[in-house]
Amino acid sequence: MAPRAVTRERLSGAARAALGGGRRLEAVERVAGGSKKGVYRLVMDDATTAIAYLWDDAENYWPTAEGDDDLTDPFSPGLRLDLFEAAHARLDALGVRVPAIRLVDRDGAHCSADLAIVEDLRGENLEDLLARDRHAAAPVMARLAESLEAMRGHRAPAYGKVGVVDGGGTSRGTSCEGVVLDRALRDLAEAASRDPRIAGAHDRLAERLLGLAAAVRPRAEYAVVHGELGPDHVLVDADGQPVVIDIEGLMYFDVEWEHVFLRIRLHDACLPLAVDGLDEDRLALYMLAQRLSLTAGPLRLLDGDFPGRAFMAGVAEYNLKQALELVRA
Repeated sequence: MAPRAVTRERLSGAARAALGGGRRLEAVERVAGGSKKGVYRLVMDDATTAIAYLWDDAENYWPTAEGDDDLTDPFSPGLRLDLFEAAHARLDALGVRVPAIRLVDRDGAHCSADLAIVEDLRGENLEDLLARDRHAAAPVMARLAESLEAMRGHRAPAYGKVGVVDGGGTSRGTSCEGVVLDRALRDLAEAASRDPRIAGAHDRLAERLLGLAAAVRPRAEYAVVHGELGPDHVLVDADGQPVVIDIEGLMYFDVEWEHVFLRIRLHDACLPLAVDGLDEDRLALYMLAQRLSLTAGPLRLLDGDFPGRAFMAGVAEYNLKQALELVRA
């Protein structure tokens, strides 16, 4: 479903409550990039700004699927305000910079949807900074490495969404690698139903997934991982500090999952974030699993009316080819 326009009137009360000082909401501007929640810049009449997050079905481009609301699945969509709050609290406690919260509305006092208003960071994101000047990005990358170290150093005895585990809940399955394998086999089946190249390689891909998963040794402790920590999910504040956003998917999981995603998104630019001691068997399994996810997911998104169609089709095509390379004889 295409997101409906969010009017100034719909958010004016929340903006005044969040920013106060007799200010009046002058404009509401959609911020590009959100596919699961609405992201809007609120501009007040004195030029003060903030960012509004709206968790609303009308703001979600993704087609609904069975299990979307199952929080025991670590990879189910993070379409809830309480997951955002739990992730924000965990990262803030670890010293990881996240946008400051100005207002939370879960009871409909200001808006019919779950709403959070957070500080607006008007600088470029890490992706743009790296493209513009990798040397200038070096200190930001070093600070991001420190944030990742703090996340990696915080361990939990169970895996799953931070909001679930910190609340005393348990997640489905018996291991991270088992959850990843199940998800990868589903992604494989979905991608095969949409593209004949994956269909032709289905058996080889399934066999490789099963073999890689069988080689992974058990683990009983899990680190904090963002889950989709691409450079577009890291803003840079006025002091050159990295600020992590889109945090609803934060979970306790194998740290290798995070580092595979970083390698996929950053290529050689991820070297400043590299760490020793990662499990090579997990890295191999998670690389193939993520390639399949980044094929099936974009193809699924294109079933709807997501506006960035050429870009998303390119993501699917690139990762499809990379997945096939991993099983090429």
